[in-house]
Amino acid sequence: MLMQHIDTPDNNTEIQWKFSEDNSAKSAVIPLLDLAQQQHGGWLPVSAMNEVARIIEVAPIRVYEVATFYSIFNRAKVGKYHLLVCGTTPCVEAFGCKA
Repeated sequence: MLMQHIDTPDNNTEIQWKFSEDNSAKSAVIPLLDLAQQQHGGWLPVSAMNEVARIIEVAPIRVYEVATFYSIFNRAKVGKYHLLVCGTTPCVEAFGCKA
């Protein structure tokens, strides 16, 4: 089934809308960090995080917080193959070795 847009009083092209000043820059942090990581061979140097902060006009610490919180960002060089192993309780329960 294809989704087709049908104008309604609440959802149509005549309604004016813009990104809020507060959130538009913050929402770009993760995509920009991901792009920077891809361009640096799979890891994220401090200089790249500083550039992301400069581009979106936030304090560098805000970018560092995101980069250190999410495990998808590597802050050190990684090898050709990067293997992540899930060690959370649901993963152990579902895929762990049975004693």
